Amino acid sequence: MPWNDNANPGPWGAPPPENDRRDPARRPQGGGGGDGPRRPDLNPNLERLKAQLSALFGGPGGVRPAAVLAVLGGLVGLWALSGLYVVQPNEEAVVTTFGAYSRSEPPGLRYHLPAPIEAVEKVPVTSLNRVDIGGTTDADVPQESLMLTGDENIINLDFSVTWRVADASQYVFATRNPDDAVKAVAESAMREVVGKMPLQEILTKGRGQVQIQAAELMQKTLNAWGVGVIVVEVQIRSANPPQEVVAAFREVANAGQDAESAVNEANTYRNRVINEAKGDAARLIQSAQGYREQSVREALGDASRFNQIYGEYRRAPGVTKDRLYLETMERVLARSNKVIVDSKGATAPVILPPDVFQRRAQPVAAAAPAPAPAAETPPASQKGAAQ
Repeated sequence: MPWNDNANPGPWGAPPPENDRRDPARRPQGGGGGDGPRRPDLNPNLERLKAQLSALFGGPGGVRPAAVLAVLGGLVGLWALSGLYVVQPNEEAVVTTFGAYSRSEPPGLRYHLPAPIEAVEKVPVTSLNRVDIGGTTDADVPQESLMLTGDENIINLDFSVTWRVADASQYVFATRNPDDAVKAVAESAMREVVGKMPLQEILTKGRGQVQIQAAELMQKTLNAWGVGVIVVEVQIRSANPPQEVVAAFREVANAGQDAESAVNEANTYRNRVINEAKGDAARLIQSAQGYREQSVREALGDASRFNQIYGEYRRAPGVTKDRLYLETMERVLARSNKVIVDSKGATAPVILPPDVFQRRAQPVAAAAPAPAPAAETPPASQKGAAQ
């Protein structure tokens, strides 16, 4: 059945007569002659629009030039307005003229000649970008993480590189894919740095040095290429021996720790012995110095005393002899037991008990008598008794 077969009215009923189409007032209220709601008639509006367009373009006889110019002016205005664009605060715009670099624009509302004359590409210059090399925690990439150290050992090293754009124009034109270029340079620089250091140093205290050297080498290479990228940081996420030899490396690490502990204990014992020996030596030296000082002072005192006695002896020899004798006997008898026996009028031997001459447990120290004047002469009775 053809689509324009009017014999079949279809589900909406038969079309209205031709005169009803021209006169909406004569159209029946219901669709298809029914009593349903009245449908809007768009034909008058279409006819009115058609008449206005005909009047604008000059009617059936031709097209008015003013209408053509108005349409062309509108199209040119829209084309000109298409050059407006906004650069965000974290971006820098790179403008190209027929594909060649023209200029760079800072943030703000900017304008460029519409396409195809000029084009603009916005580059985020303050955002930090990160690239992971060696895989992630869940998915390791051995082709990137396995490296050869300076002592010909294999290390499984994962690291990340943080970078940002420094020059937007170089970033856009220097390489086809700057992200891949940064990743390739990072892997190459890290392999070169690791290849010059021993494995044990990388695993223990050399991580910071490896990161600094890798970042410097990366920046040097990127500057030589003119990529327009600044390397902010290189961070080693993990550095371990290959999984197949982890147990052996742990044993080596434990042995190294035991050796270090033994060395520390030996150093502690050495320091303690050396300090004790130094203390004993200092004590002996001080004792010797004290004994020397004492001996020298005693010798000087004895010499001075001898000189004084010699001077008195030269003035009064007899008196000096008696005085020396009495002083000596006083010192000797003061420290011994004494028994005085008066033999006058005795007719039988005197028997003394056996404990008389025993040494006393605590002898009473007699006070040293004051020296007598040299010119004083003892009485003759005392001199004879002492003799």
